[in-house]
Amino acid sequence: MGEPEQVDTMRMNALLEAPTFGCSVLPNVVRLRQVHLQWFAAEDEGRTEEPTEHKLRKAREEGRVAKSQDLASSIVLFIVVISIALLGSYYMETLREMVYYFFRKTGDSGAGFDRSLFPAFLQYFVRLLAPIAIMGFIAAILGNVVQFGFLFSVKPIIPDLNRIVPNVSRYLQRTLFSSEALFNLAKSILKIALIGIIAYFNIKGSMGWILSMMKAPFLASVGGIASLAFRIMVESSIVLLALSVVDYFFQKRQYLESLKMSRQELIEERKTYEGDPLIRSRLRQRMRELMTRTMIQNVPKADVVVTNPTHYAVALEYKSEKMEAPMVTAKGQDLIAENIKRVATEHGVPIVENKPLARALYTEVEIGDVIPIKFYEAVAAVLKQVYSMQKEKTANG
Repeated sequence: MGEPEQVDTMRMNALLEAPTFGCSVLPNVVRLRQVHLQWFAAEDEGRTEEPTEHKLRKAREEGRVAKSQDLASSIVLFIVVISIALLGSYYMETLREMVYYFFRKTGDSGAGFDRSLFPAFLQYFVRLLAPIAIMGFIAAILGNVVQFGFLFSVKPIIPDLNRIVPNVSRYLQRTLFSSEALFNLAKSILKIALIGIIAYFNIKGSMGWILSMMKAPFLASVGGIASLAFRIMVESSIVLLALSVVDYFFQKRQYLESLKMSRQELIEERKTYEGDPLIRSRLRQRMRELMTRTMIQNVPKADVVVTNPTHYAVALEYKSEKMEAPMVTAKGQDLIAENIKRVATEHGVPIVENKPLARALYTEVEIGDVIPIKFYEAVAAVLKQVYSMQKEKTANG
């Protein structure tokens, strides 16, 4: 049993054990909500239905997910900038050591070409590049994982003629006249404008200090300019990260739009994975007919028969360890109801008169189905009455 069935069973058992009935129970409702990305609006092509779970899963297996390149790039930029800030003293010390080493080498008299310079250069290059490269690699992975989780697929890199030789009209439609093109244009203009504004106000606010650096020592000037540039980088990376979050939600909307399905596609998919609805309906009807013919055999196994008392009879069976709720195992009207009561009497199955409950169960519940939640309290009261009668009989020998 899944979790909803376990919850319903617990509710039913609680009602059976409760001394009074005053609680209200609300039913649980479970809602279940091929082809490159389309370049036109889904509605323009007749695709108005939301993508099914199967189509979303298949698209993911093919490597097609909702992803914003801007978000991944912004996370990489932000983490790299923060890494530079945290490793600033390490970089300054390494650069100072490198400059001192090469100046000392070039100052050696009669040195000629020193073969040790190239290995030394590689060593310093790795020491300077490795921390940032490692942090950038981790940030790139993180920037994708936060968007769509872990995913590995070779489908996107497989050659495809539709990608190599695209439809020119559709390509122009997508790149020049679509909502995605307009959004990307506005996004690029906004990025340039914001970075320009950030740089302008930072430089303008430090203009006097920058001019005074002309008379300052070399290291002090370099440190001051580096500090200003770093401040511009930090503020720009934060702004770009905020913009990339908006871009992610736009790309996710475009992704779901591209996977929308037409009514015919939805019907075909349901036929493929769930079977033809007409065939399933006929199978259910046949099963009901078969259970109706054999339902009299189920009456001896029932826990109680609820009657009208003359027109309706409904047999209920409840095994708490196997059933989520009591099940209707037999029901009938007039002569069939009399037959059900006769068999129940012959096999000692308790018969309880409850006119509203008997009529409602007969009308709303099919043979082989468990009772709806709205009948839990009434049926629990009947079962408690039956269990109480059985205990009295046992106590009286």
